[in-house]
Amino acid sequence: MSSGLLAALFGSYLLGAIPTSHWVALRLKGIDLRTVGSGNLGATNLYRQLGWSYAIPVGIFDMLKGAIPVAVFGAAIHASELGSILLGALAVFGHVFSVFVGFKGGKGVATGGGVVLGFAPLAFLVSLVLWGLTTRLSGYVSLGSIVGALALPPSLWLLHPEHHGAVPYIALLSLIVIVLHHGNIRRLIAGTENRFGRSVQAAPGSDA
Repeated sequence: MSSGLLAALFGSYLLGAIPTSHWVALRLKGIDLRTVGSGNLGATNLYRQLGWSYAIPVGIFDMLKGAIPVAVFGAAIHASELGSILLGALAVFGHVFSVFVGFKGGKGVATGGGVVLGFAPLAFLVSLVLWGLTTRLSGYVSLGSIVGALALPPSLWLLHPEHHGAVPYIALLSLIVIVLHHGNIRRLIAGTENRFGRSVQAAPGSDA
């Protein structure tokens, strides 16, 4: 295995593992997101604690954590399309299981979306719009995240015919993101999921 490939593999994981929300809340405000709200280390819990001015740039950075391994690291080592997607998947793995916070993290929604952004921006845009509309209309970030994940494979197929071969791998990535929301799905069915923007205490793990 070449040194360039090893650097890309480790770099993708370590970039994804940067616990952006956790570090921003802890270092700027002294808040440990693991002990407040849902306890989730994602941008949604950060928003609930500190507001949009913190959550938006963190969410953008989390997306870049998925896009950079695909668009930059993959290109640097001349990786195949599948190879670049695998680098992005490593970043998602790092985000969900971060070595910096005891292998905990977020649910990979923004970082997973960033993987698609890195090579299929139109499909990413469709997913982002559906996430926003679903969240806005339903009040559930988790439902928006699930709908956005479900939209990625068909959007990729319809809008990027040059990437048809990548559809099964993006479908698998979407499935993993949805599985990580298993607790949210149970609460949505039970009618106990926390609604976005409500000034109530989030249930543990209820963020997207």
